Amino acid sequence: MEMFTPFAQAGEAESQQTSLEDATMAEKPFCLQKLASSHLVSVQSCDNSPVLGRLKPGSEVDLAEIEEDIKCKLKEVCWLPNFYYLPPDRRIAGTKAYQEGKIYGIDAASGAAVLALDVSPGDHVLDLCAAPGNVLQLTSLIFSAGAKLCTILDLLGCSGSVTGVDIARHRLAASRTMLLKYALGDLCRLFVADGTTFSLIPSVVKLNCKAGEKENTDTYREWTPRRPWKERKRVAKSRQDNASSEIIDPELIFYGRHSGVVGLNKCEVFKSVNDFEISQFGYDKVLVDAECTHDGSIKHIQKFEQWGWNTLSRRVLDAARTDNLTVLQLRLLTNGFRLLKAGGFLVYSTCSLTVAQNEGVVEQFLSQHVSAELVEIEAAKNWPCRPARLPKTLRFDPLTSSTSGLFIAKFTKLAM
Repeated sequence: MEMFTPFAQAGEAESQQTSLEDATMAEKPFCLQKLASSHLVSVQSCDNSPVLGRLKPGSEVDLAEIEEDIKCKLKEVCWLPNFYYLPPDRRIAGTKAYQEGKIYGIDAASGAAVLALDVSPGDHVLDLCAAPGNVLQLTSLIFSAGAKLCTILDLLGCSGSVTGVDIARHRLAASRTMLLKYALGDLCRLFVADGTTFSLIPSVVKLNCKAGEKENTDTYREWTPRRPWKERKRVAKSRQDNASSEIIDPELIFYGRHSGVVGLNKCEVFKSVNDFEISQFGYDKVLVDAECTHDGSIKHIQKFEQWGWNTLSRRVLDAARTDNLTVLQLRLLTNGFRLLKAGGFLVYSTCSLTVAQNEGVVEQFLSQHVSAELVEIEAAKNWPCRPARLPKTLRFDPLTSSTSGLFIAKFTKLAM
């Protein structure tokens, strides 16, 4: 059986690195070509960048069987508990272990963003960008948008709740499929909604509705993929109404048995709350893994080998698109922080290497919110990453970390 070892220390190639952060707009296409052509981020078919697998809790006892199935001896990641290195040429999507829901794939940096939240049993967690466009076939391993949610639910245990939000219904539906596959959705609910305006607190919090609002409203029963005809008609009408509106009303597309939804009526699940109620009953942890240009993603950069560097310049480096993205990122961060309870923690992350989408967004956000404070990421003491330009923020990159690029900042909400 083959033993997989991650590639050599990234420091060997640091002298070859051209900094995307410091490059001018004219230089950036060359920077990305140079980055993509280095031996650490090869765009050739022999991709040496490691990816990770996380075993579903309880599957550790089947590790030997899983290794035999994958035909590779798994090596545990020393800095990410319960994560294992997977060789990039292994096609686990067709293996018995994958089909039975015993193992799923997730990039090392993405796993770090989740662990930075420091999720504890009993927490109410919000993933405000639950499926930001990363349902991709990556060489031999399928990364699903639901991998983040699965990891959060793994850490949550048997109490608390997870709320996943995304504006793209088809991508969030992929997350739902993965939760059902791995039988991890019991504490989870999923909303198709605009993350910049989403305003629902955990359903387990009981707040009284106004007089008369409860009348003639059905309570939510246990979720089933086969919905009654009246419910399908109501959802279809809601989508039609939303199509002509910039604001998308939240659509609940999944809820687990113990997510706090069963037994409530629509008024109770979708009740509007004020800032004082949020400060008391909001989320303990919020993850804002924001939409970005993906210029730090190894697999995205590799695609431009076929698409051409002019396409990369248009999709990644276009100034107008980047400006629009930073506005979106700031709005997502702002709304995620609004939904955080006092004393809670929020992690903001992107897979971009640029300053504008990371430190720039964080600095602007801090200037507008006196109750926000950056905090140290305690879990990162042994991580192979480097300090970012702002104190207490971190960066992963292919050369330093042997992972895709990632920026992480962690905030707490001070009681005011």
